[in-house]
Amino acid sequence: MRLRFNQLAAQLPRGLAPLYLVCGDEPYQLGEAARLVREQGRAQGFQEREVLDADAGFDWGALEAAASALSLFATRKLIDLRILTPRLGKAGGDAIRAYCARPCPDNLLLIVAPELDRKELETQWAKAVDATGAIIQVWPLKGRELTHWIGERLGALGLQPGPGVTELLAERSEGNLLAAAQEVEKLHLLREPGPLALEDLLGNLADSARFDLFALTDAALAADRVRTQRVLRVLQAEGTASALILWALAREIRMLAEAAAARARRAPIAPVLAVHRVPRMRQDAVERALRRLAPDLLQDLLGQCARADLAIKGLDPRDPWHQLATIADALAAGASGIPLSSH
Repeated sequence: MRLRFNQLAAQLPRGLAPLYLVCGDEPYQLGEAARLVREQGRAQGFQEREVLDADAGFDWGALEAAASALSLFATRKLIDLRILTPRLGKAGGDAIRAYCARPCPDNLLLIVAPELDRKELETQWAKAVDATGAIIQVWPLKGRELTHWIGERLGALGLQPGPGVTELLAERSEGNLLAAAQEVEKLHLLREPGPLALEDLLGNLADSARFDLFALTDAALAADRVRTQRVLRVLQAEGTASALILWALAREIRMLAEAAAARARRAPIAPVLAVHRVPRMRQDAVERALRRLAPDLLQDLLGQCARADLAIKGLDPRDPWHQLATIADALAAGASGIPLSSH
């Protein structure tokens, strides 16, 4: 059978298959899947563990020997076979097929193959594993899959993510699932179980810097151009991700643009502030900023944010940090195109 990584934890307690093949190019899921199989194996009596490292010169007769050898210390044994090559070759394929033909109930075979060529999953030995045991192929999580995975991890630890929380964590850690898991664990250590708001998250993500992201947007909102650039420089020096800074600026500008559009229609801005969860203590500052920020400027800045996003992703040749500085300065100055050296 074929299993997704997120199905494995629920499937294992229902009964272990005779063997598992874990493969793919996402290190965190690969390690976690192997750990889950080993732990469930120990829980079901497979106390002894024999490790086989199958490199290019591996003698595949060792697998048959391990499978037939009696355990000295326990009645059941886990055979941990680590495939260190992209392909098994004829000898390796034949050995796996032979094992699948006569699986021993006192053995649990775990095959971990991080570099396995995907075409190997179409071979006869892989089909034998599929029919006898389980194949867990892992790959990097992106988009909604990553957001959903982070939400599940937070929920399992008793944290209830509010609007935007999982999206920000996903944006900050896309392409590095280990980093996402570490951020979740850090939040678990820093916060009590319960609701987790975006404001709580931002403070934790930037807690190693002398200034956090709120300091940047607050300085820009207060029209303090000097402080805005100083905070931005410190965030950069402290290693804060450019994508995180762009997210904070774009979030602020988007809120201001919607509030400015409502004001232009002579509509109240309170509903806009409520939707964007603007704290009461910041609402007066938003009101003052709207008096000097024209709707056209805010729309232009949103366009600049989109171009900065392309630069951060390597799809635009311009320097993303210079673009972030220009956006932040224009937000503070109330006008675009003003040289930063003028202050």
